[in-house]
Amino acid sequence: MTLNARAGQASASEETLTLWGTPHSLYTGKVRSYLIKKGLAFRELFPHHPRFSAEVVPAVRLVVVPIVETPDGQFYQDTSDIIAELERRFPADPVVPSSPVQRVLARLLDGYGSECLLPAAMHYRWSYRAEQEHFLQAEFGRAMHCGPDREARLQAGAQFMTYFNSFLPGLGVLPETIPAIEAAYEELLDLLDIHFQHHPYLLGGRPCIADFGFMAPLFAHLGRDPVPAAQMMKRAPNVYRWTERMNRAQIADGEFPDHATDWLPDDAIPVTLEPVLKLMFQDWGAQLMADAAHVNAWLKANPDLPAGHLVSLNGERSVHPTLGMIDYPWRGVTMQRASMPQGLWHFEQAASEARAWSGSARERFDSLSARLGGQAMMQVGLTRPMTRKDYVLVLG
Repeated sequence: MTLNARAGQASASEETLTLWGTPHSLYTGKVRSYLIKKGLAFRELFPHHPRFSAEVVPAVRLVVVPIVETPDGQFYQDTSDIIAELERRFPADPVVPSSPVQRVLARLLDGYGSECLLPAAMHYRWSYRAEQEHFLQAEFGRAMHCGPDREARLQAGAQFMTYFNSFLPGLGVLPETIPAIEAAYEELLDLLDIHFQHHPYLLGGRPCIADFGFMAPLFAHLGRDPVPAAQMMKRAPNVYRWTERMNRAQIADGEFPDHATDWLPDDAIPVTLEPVLKLMFQDWGAQLMADAAHVNAWLKANPDLPAGHLVSLNGERSVHPTLGMIDYPWRGVTMQRASMPQGLWHFEQAASEARAWSGSARERFDSLSARLGGQAMMQVGLTRPMTRKDYVLVLG
């Protein structure tokens, strides 16, 4: 279904969104999948297009993808903001469940995929750079150079690769932590492979915000780069099949002919998803607690910061800001990485709702989180709220 069909007004060309992104971009993969599944008409343009530097970057004041440009000339950046705005504009077939426990868990899983799995995605791309150098040069070049000159495209890609490769230490990807990062990822693959043999999507027969959060790392990096893609195909073919399913418009799938094409009824959570949730509480919980302690210490040391103050150590506008380095125990190693306030902001979108509950929803969620080891993570909180304004993270 096209955007025009949903809106019932204007022509298809007037209704078409523009996705500014790249094929190899982690977060572009998340938004692209959402647009496909939502049935919204869009065209995808790359940063080499002259409008990107002339109009898009000055509007957002960040050199980043993805960015969605709406037909009325508005720009939205950050996958959460993009999806929230498009859900507001096109409320039919929502991707956020209406039932409370499913909704909160979907938002938590969205954050887990979008933020917690970023180091693993970057590790498998850049720690195995030598084995996939030509592919990466071609992909980075595809985004930066337009035209048939093969060598010019490869050279354009190579110029940007070292910059992104340099992100690994800040993400905690070091020789001593790589075994733990790979073990955590392989455990997740195994659990998801079981789940996706029972259900086509995370909450049942229909994609939700959690599926798009997982598409961020599991498609463009881990399901498309040669080394991790081969690993996914061999170790978790049902996960690889899910990445294919997430880039197809139709919801029903011939592999599940008798599966209802909706989320499970009565606010239920698939039994096969529970081990994934347990892993989320364990692995993302440790990261969130360390980040919250660091951000709260920063807030305590700076008690007079006004509302709207940029969450940044040096005043720099950034998509993923940091407030300095942290270290904490995780899976038998000491993680040393840059703090990640963005992950806390993601988490708070779900946690604040869960804290406000009373009655049966609260009882059911508390019982599930206690059984799966999620109580400590759900108690994470900041002494001051954060919000997104003008494309960046600021204090509330």
